[in-house]
Amino acid sequence: MSKKRCGKLIKQIHTTLEKNANNAFREAELTMAQVDVLMELGSAPGFTLSLKELEKELLLSQPTVAGLVSRLVQKGLVEYCYDANDKRIKLACMTESGKKHRDRIVMLLDGAENRLLGGLTDTEKDIFIALLEKVCGSLK
Repeated sequence: MSKKRCGKLIKQIHTTLEKNANNAFREAELTMAQVDVLMELGSAPGFTLSLKELEKELLLSQPTVAGLVSRLVQKGLVEYCYDANDKRIKLACMTESGKKHRDRIVMLLDGAENRLLGGLTDTEKDIFIALLEKVCGSLK
């Protein structure tokens, strides 16, 4: 009997979710990585984060975050602004258009999560999320 490796199962889930998400966001000309930036900004106070904060939250390098934000600026979903107390700190600020896109994105992500967890009871969902959080915590 072959043993299933959890890493392989996680990779399969991730690949499928990312493929489905990229297909869903193609209409808006967004990638999943760009959606991640919008979601982080959407949950931040004032819809604003420094590029450093985005790097930390998304676990991405400075050049990657700078490129993602730059593409979102070109699309009019984000704009650059500067910290009122320190003009050296560059911030990414979500525009009104970005907020509207984020609302649609939340609906799409909620639908994807419902499909992902649809076969689980509420108790199983709670346990599954708790276990994922525990595994993520052990990797830090």
